[in-house]
Amino acid sequence: MKSIEELLEVIERNLSEYRENNLFYPAELYDPVFYTLQHGGKRIRPVLVLMGLNLFEDCIDEGIASALAVEIFHNFTLLHDDIMDNSSQRRSRPTVHKKWGVNTAILSGDAMMILAYRFLAKSPQKHLSSLMNVFNKAALEVCEGQQLDINFEAGSSVQEKDYLEMIRLKTSVLLAAALQMGAVLGNADQEDQENLYLFGLNLGLAFQLQDDYLDTFGDQSVFGKRIGNDILTNKKTFLLVKALEISAETTREKLVKRMILNDGNETEKIRQVTEIYEDLSIAELTKQKIRHFHQNSLDHLSRVKVDDERKAFLLELAEQLITRDK
Repeated sequence: MKSIEELLEVIERNLSEYRENNLFYPAELYDPVFYTLQHGGKRIRPVLVLMGLNLFEDCIDEGIASALAVEIFHNFTLLHDDIMDNSSQRRSRPTVHKKWGVNTAILSGDAMMILAYRFLAKSPQKHLSSLMNVFNKAALEVCEGQQLDINFEAGSSVQEKDYLEMIRLKTSVLLAAALQMGAVLGNADQEDQENLYLFGLNLGLAFQLQDDYLDTFGDQSVFGKRIGNDILTNKKTFLLVKALEISAETTREKLVKRMILNDGNETEKIRQVTEIYEDLSIAELTKQKIRHFHQNSLDHLSRVKVDDERKAFLLELAEQLITRDK
């Protein structure tokens, strides 16, 4: 079994070799693509493809093309998300549409989607139909999740179940699909594929809720970006949705008023909303929900019919994702 670090090295090496060994023209189209991929974050999704494969097979070579397809697709969604959100920075750098313009960002994102399918097509032919079905289902669900997120921005009321469904689609399904694609490549039976998918789905929910938690209650020096940005943008996170759901009428009115008020005092807004969250024990309620989904993920992984020692790195990754501080 390969460690998480070894799998990360495989991903980085193959991405670098792909750029070095091919001629990409015009540069105006492809430079933003590799700018996006160059600082690709944690590379969780392609690593999960290889981990899903490595769970059943020692050789991971047949999974590299699918892993790169998933990584390129994920970064394509981020590129287009930044346009829709008009975000000026991602991973501490200017976003593509701020650096090259909206038209180039849209076109480069489209190219990334095509490149993702080009990599997927390089997967072993005997598995290609199954891989396409898993990938296409997840890709469409990610779009559905993004639309729900857009809908929530304009909506006045979002329930906890609606929010969880949105992040299931927008975030979790691609993590789950990555694992299932690895399992397909590893010749796993349908039951193991399903349990591995559900492991990833629940882990993805815990992962996103941890993101929500850190944006308000994280350590800014570690988190790497300003604490309270979700509060400033009135983003409907689990914290806000839960606070609106359980608060008494006077507290709810105070919270809604603070969200609507735009007096330019960002520090005070963050302080007041965080104070309401603390009074309602929102931090602990969020942590409880994270632990709930984490335990669900472990339950499904325990049902996968391979030796426990082969699951060690997946368990390690799951722990890292829900206890991370950035």
